[in-house]
Amino acid sequence: MTSNSSSKNEWLVPSLLILLSVVPILAGIERVIELSSDTEVTLENSQYFEAPAPVVIHIITVSFYCILGALQFSPVLRRRNLSWHRIAGRFLIPCGLVAALSGLWMTQFYPPSENDGLILYWIRMLVGTGMALSICLGFIAIRRREILRHRAWMARGYALGLGAGTQVLMLPPLLLLPNYGKLEVALAMGAGWAINLAVAEWIIRTKWNTNAAVLM
Repeated sequence: MTSNSSSKNEWLVPSLLILLSVVPILAGIERVIELSSDTEVTLENSQYFEAPAPVVIHIITVSFYCILGALQFSPVLRRRNLSWHRIAGRFLIPCGLVAALSGLWMTQFYPPSENDGLILYWIRMLVGTGMALSICLGFIAIRRREILRHRAWMARGYALGLGAGTQVLMLPPLLLLPNYGKLEVALAMGAGWAINLAVAEWIIRTKWNTNAAVLM
């Protein structure tokens, strides 16, 4: 295999991650435009108009986190410019934490939508807490020069942060059901986060050939 071919393969994962981020990021941009325009206030969007700051902050930070975070998984970029990885990491850590915490704030204080139920509430609380905790543990690990732990925890945090991308694929099949409600929505959204986390764990333990003993 030529070096050019190898380099292209190494960009495959970041490219797929960015592609997975596109739809939720576009939806977020649409929401920001909606909040800055004369859009009619409805029962479904009234909470965003009443308290726009958390959702705008969440959209901005999670967008940066997903796009720049995808580039952190490029081996060729790390080899050619290690300072990029470090500088981007210093920006991504606060972005990821703010994204997770603003998501938790919205879950706790925004009134639930029609298809939000108690199960989805607790899933979101667990995911947001898990994302913030993973980023913190990844930061602590790199301060201790524990590179393998750092990579593992940051991968877990990113997987949870990218949940909306996978949920774009999980939610449409619900339309095929004659009737669906809060349980089905919770299961579909939960599956999005679970799939991402499972893929991250598989990559950590197989593709990175990392001993499980050093991951926690």
